[in-house]
Amino acid sequence: MASTAPRDGRTRRRSRFGCRNCKLRKLKCDEGKPQCQRCTSFGLLCNFMSNTPDLQLVAADQGRLLMARGKAELQRPLTNAVWTSDASTSYQLTTRCQDFITRYLGRSLTTPDDPNMRKVNRQLLELAFAYPVLMHASLAVAHTYDRHLNGSLGGRRTLEECYHWSRSTVLFNKRLREPIETNDKDPIWGTAAALVILTFSSSDAHTAEQAWPLKSSDSDLNWVRMSQGKMSLWPMVNPLRPDSLFCVMAATFAQMFSPLPEEGIDGIPRALAAVCGLEDSSTAEINPYFDAAHAVAQILDLPESEVTTGPTQFFMWSIRGPFEVLLRKKDPTALLLLYLWYRKAGRSIWWIELRARVECPSICLYLRRYHAENEAVRAFLPGGALADRWK
Repeated sequence: MASTAPRDGRTRRRSRFGCRNCKLRKLKCDEGKPQCQRCTSFGLLCNFMSNTPDLQLVAADQGRLLMARGKAELQRPLTNAVWTSDASTSYQLTTRCQDFITRYLGRSLTTPDDPNMRKVNRQLLELAFAYPVLMHASLAVAHTYDRHLNGSLGGRRTLEECYHWSRSTVLFNKRLREPIETNDKDPIWGTAAALVILTFSSSDAHTAEQAWPLKSSDSDLNWVRMSQGKMSLWPMVNPLRPDSLFCVMAATFAQMFSPLPEEGIDGIPRALAAVCGLEDSSTAEINPYFDAAHAVAQILDLPESEVTTGPTQFFMWSIRGPFEVLLRKKDPTALLLLYLWYRKAGRSIWWIELRARVECPSICLYLRRYHAENEAVRAFLPGGALADRWK
């Protein structure tokens, strides 16, 4: 019998005959058959037997666990489970997975009054059953959306959410190394869009003090790289081609790529233009804030119902070149523009709100802590003279 000594002085024993999952996680196993309680509570397939993989999700193998007469039993694979497969891989959907994917594509990305998005989602649902890479990405976002609906500020990613995200990433990278046929283009674009949502919405921080820019990590602004990576696929898949299911979103894409003024500050609030050092003669070539300031200004006075994907991602597209460099260096004016975007877009788009919950207050704390002398910037923060002007 192996033992460890906890802080209270008592001897804690781990079972010699426990499952490998518990041993790997250094937990005491109750040796329950066919499932120990630890594996049951974490949704893992218990592995007393040598032919069972370590840390294998039950949902990805044999269905879900049921409690019968006080004992944990594995439910047999459902007879009405659906297999989604392509030429290279397959995945079995339980009824629970089917419920998640249907709710996600039927509700989470659907603007109530937008028939085009409803049409896109229905077609994506059909494609997901033929492309496991898209199915895994959609299931991961479905779990993220559920966390958004039911979680609090510190809501953590679930094991299933991480599993489907990981599988989708592996399959996606593999798929991009292979020849791309016409039929593959829509699933690839749909998967890329889902991976952007996952990267953006899944911050590792759970409080403002843990979030960027107050605390730096290797994953800072990974969502910028992912968004840029998605747009690099545009020439390959062309979502606006006549046979694409995304061609009905032409108006949304037009908003994302709408041309900016060549010079000047028309549409930008005077106070914001002053902070950015913008004048009537300013251009993108001579002022690094030019594009981002114009992009933020386009949504500041919009009603929340009109802050949709197009105008919101217009700002994401503007994070490039010298402005991106300034943002990564935590320049106060660049942070202020990101803060104003978070405040507006986070109230209307759920996956932006998940990150804005922690990074928006973190930006405020950072600016107050390290740029207290910058009165023009502080005027836009809570309690400042301009704080309530754009809500």
